Amino acid sequence: MRLRLRPRDDSYYEMFTDSANNLVIAARLLVELMSDGADREAITEKMRACEHAGDDATHAIMRRLNKSSAPPMHREDIYRLASNLDDVMDSMEAAVDLIGLYGLERLPKGIIDQIEVLERAAELTAEAMPRLRTMQDLTRYWIEINQLENQADRIYRKLLAKLFSGEYDALTVLKLKDVIEELETAADAFEHVANTVESIVVKNG
Repeated sequence: MRLRLRPRDDSYYEMFTDSANNLVIAARLLVELMSDGADREAITEKMRACEHAGDDATHAIMRRLNKSSAPPMHREDIYRLASNLDDVMDSMEAAVDLIGLYGLERLPKGIIDQIEVLERAAELTAEAMPRLRTMQDLTRYWIEINQLENQADRIYRKLLAKLFSGEYDALTVLKLKDVIEELETAADAFEHVANTVESIVVKNG
């Protein structure tokens, strides 16, 4: 058994959990954005606040990593997981920002399907982060995230087909395509988080 000469810094688990909980808030803002009579300007501001909170959390993890002499896992894994979580937030915030900047009043119904996938992925990720402390009961998490990402891919392809069906003018197609691509990127980023968690568990198992 290898002796540990310095106490392990376990604060990272709480910081990852905080970052993931912030993604749940952001995903629910996306759901709210799609509701009838939604105050899009207010939701956009709340989403920006989430994005700033996510950036602050990521920077806090990086600062601690630079100072910590005994992180609980490989430094590159901490860096990668923090970056992956931040990538999810950036894409969700970008989608909301584009909807406002482009003045998109009418969105394809399929977008809510994308958003529901992101909401579920956010919930699963937030539930998984505290379990990193023990590295237990995480297999189902990354399997379910992979399944959700596959579902997101199918939704994305259907949305693309709808966009190019002739229902929308060319400029609107370009605007909507930017939005659904950001949402698809967010789904991909959730899978990257899960893949990183799987890699961490394998290394530390």
